[in-house]
Parts: sequence; structure tokens; C-alpha cells
Amino acid sequence: MSKKIKTLMLSAEVAPFSKVGGLGDVVGSLPIALKKEGVDIRIITPLYGFIDRKKYKLKKIYSDLEVPSGMLMLKVNIYEAYLPGTRLKVYFLDSPDYFKYKEVYLSQDNSERFLFFSLAALYALPIIKFIPDILHLQDSHVALATNIIKTSRLQFLQNIKTLYTIHNFNYQGKTDPTVLSVANLHKNDLESLKIDLKDGELNFMMQGIMNANLINTVSKTYAKEITTSAYGAKLEKVIRKRKKDLFGIVNGIDTKSFNPQTDRFLIKNYSLKTIKKKEENKIALQKKLGLPIDKTKIVVGLISRLVWQKGLDLIADDFHKLNCQFVFLGTGQEEYEKHLKILAKKYPKQFSANIFFDLKLASQIYAGSDIFLMPSRFEPCGLGQMIAMRYGTLPLVRFTGGLKDTVDDKLGFGFKNVSSKELFKSLSSAINFYYQYPKNWEKMRENAMKRDFSWAKSAKEYLKLYKKLTK
Repeated sequence: MSKKIKTLMLSAEVAPFSKVGGLGDVVGSLPIALKKEGVDIRIITPLYGFIDRKKYKLKKIYSDLEVPSGMLMLKVNIYEAYLPGTRLKVYFLDSPDYFKYKEVYLSQDNSERFLFFSLAALYALPIIKFIPDILHLQDSHVALATNIIKTSRLQFLQNIKTLYTIHNFNYQGKTDPTVLSVANLHKNDLESLKIDLKDGELNFMMQGIMNANLINTVSKTYAKEITTSAYGAKLEKVIRKRKKDLFGIVNGIDTKSFNPQTDRFLIKNYSLKTIKKKEENKIALQKKLGLPIDKTKIVVGLISRLVWQKGLDLIADDFHKLNCQFVFLGTGQEEYEKHLKILAKKYPKQFSANIFFDLKLASQIYAGSDIFLMPSRFEPCGLGQMIAMRYGTLPLVRFTGGLKDTVDDKLGFGFKNVSSKELFKSLSSAINFYYQYPKNWEKMRENAMKRDFSWAKSAKEYLKLYKKLTK
């Protein structure tokens, strides 16, 4: 019997304890699937001020761990809990000076906070009696753990291998190099730092790329895209040097939570066998949002952060000519919020702009829509298209990153270039297809609902990387 691979995952977010975006979802789901594959896995995350210690049954297991940080000796308390519904241990590092706040990310520079967290997490290993074979680092916040391991004289860190997962190449964690002292690092410690600091700025993402044993990102296409100038966010030359150590693994989704048969927010639960009940969710959605009630009218849903990346400006004024209704949900940059509100004000019978976030309404949009829109400029993986398919709602995407890897012509629709005209043409074609070929539409919907987007498949891919690291 082969020895279990011991893995420790470091992350700024872990759903349901802390979640801002897809990172929290990934770290709250992937370890469960890896544990089923036989990996001995734990998670370490900061103890934020908003985490409900009673609800999640956090137990203090160690007080006043001393962590040498620069000229200071800082004290950290360690708490332990389980991911809800599992026996998978999550450790929380309590350092109030850094993490007492009601938000995961503060409006100021967060680099010092997460660099200290990375350092404290490594010092906590002997206390939690878990020295991993692999340290699996999630995104730029914890990337400098690779530097700490490479430069540390602590014996228990010497044989740890690192896997660095990039969730979004555009959020790189650029900051002033003076922050290095927080983790007892010096600009001359490593060649990677000397190269990085030539422009006078420290880049967390760059350090992770240069120092991790292996690197992956969250889809195969995105792994290729980030080596090009179009998507490389000025780090394409750096990532190209690590090309042989770079892999793409598509994220999964939590298929228990996202399930039209059991989703408590739906007016009517349904499955492939009872797909007619999906119509009742459409009618309920139209009624709730004040749109004309018409079960034959195609509904196009969009749930998103309202930012430049998501291509919202491609939805132009002339889209009101399309024979459909639009339902938008999300918050973000003011210009995009305003853009969608204007469309809804001008064409209230066709556009509903809900500029807030609401989990209940999100579920109702997934269930009540016929098409789910994701016209992204870039998309490392994307979860919305996979969730939509679970609910029998066909995605219409721009073929980029994970959208290209998860949507094909048997499951949905798409367009290639960042162009309002192309999006209009693609959406018009999909709408015509819906009205003219109902049986073909039903077949595509069946394909989408049957497709396996669970974490089980992704976990097997990660296990291959873990085995590669521990050979």
C-alpha cells in the first residue's frame, strides 16, 4: 500500500468561512475531493474578525506561538475546525493586528498581512504536528511562502515541495520591497528577488512563478494564454521560462450545492426527467423582476462581478432589438453598474438590472434563464457556465480560458473576438435556434445537464501533480 501524500493548502479564502470570489469556492471544495482520492490534506487560513467561531465550532489548540518577524516577536493563536460536513481539518491563525477586520481584503495594500500569514503558517507546522510533503499555495497572496522555504534554515521545511496555483494572472500583488523584512527576507537572498526588484517593485506572483517546484492555473487554455503578450499581464516572459513546469487543470463546482433537484431557493425543483418544471421557474423570475410574463420568451441571464474583464460593455443599446429578455445580477465598477441600469431604464420590458448580490436570486436566474451570458475578455476558468449547465441553461461565452475548455457546440454557444457585433450575432443566432429548433435545443440542454463538472475529475489531475512532486 502506497504512503499517503501529505498536503497542506495555504489560502486567503476558504468557503464557507471566508469567500470573496472563486478562490474561496475552490479551496472549500477541492480538498474534499482530494481526500477522497487518498490525500492526507489540511488547510491553513487567517482567522478574520467576521468568522463565526461558535457557528463553525472553532477550538483554540495553541496560544501565543512566537513568530519572529523582522525585529519583532509576534504572537499567534491557532484554532482548529472542520470543513462543514467533513472530517477535513482547517487551521485558523489568529493574529488580530493583521486579521481582526470585517473584510478579507482591505482597501489598502494587503501584502504585509498575507506575507506575515505565510510566515506564521510555516512556523505553525510543528505545533499542528503536520509536516507536509507538499505545500499547495493558492494565488499571489501566499506566493512568498516559496521564498521563505528556500531561504529558511528550519530543518522541518527542508524537504517540502511547492505547487503554486494561479487563479487570476492579473492580480499579482505588487508592492514596496521593504515588506520583505516582515518574513525575514532580504533583496539579495534569491536570484528571483534580484531580477524582480530591478524595477523597484516586489511582485508576489512573479516570486511564486520563479520559486515553486510546479505551477498550475485553472484551465488548459488559460495556461497557454498567459504565456502570450495578450494575456500575460507583463509576466509572459517569466512564465514562459517555466513552461515545462506549468499545467492547466479546470476547476470543478460543488454539485451538491448547485443542484436544481434540491436547491431550496427555487420555486420548483426539477431534474432532467421533470424539465418542464423549469418553465415555472422562468415565470416566477419574470414575475419577481417585473418583466412581462411569457413562458415562450427566451430569458438571457448574467450573474457577474461588473468589471472590465467581464465584457459587459459589449452589451450595447441595440441588443433591445433581440427577441428576448435580459436579467443582470451583480455589483462592481460604477461605469458598468450605470451602463446596465440605463439599459433597464430605457427598456424596462426587456432588461432587468439588479445591482446587488443575492444568492437566492442567483439560483433563480440560473434556473429561470434559457441562456447564460459570459462575454469575458479573459476568464481563467469561470464557474458560472458550469453552474448554468447544471440547471439546464445553455451558456453563451467568448471562447477564452476556461470558457473555451468547458463549452463546445454540443453544450452551448460562443464567439471568438472581443466585439459587440460578434456577441450580437452569436446571441441572435442562439435565440433563433431556440425558437426554430426546440427538439435540438432540448438535446443540447440534456447534454449540458449530464456533463460532469464535479471536483472528482479535477482532483485526479491534481493528484498526478502531487505524485510528480513526491517521486
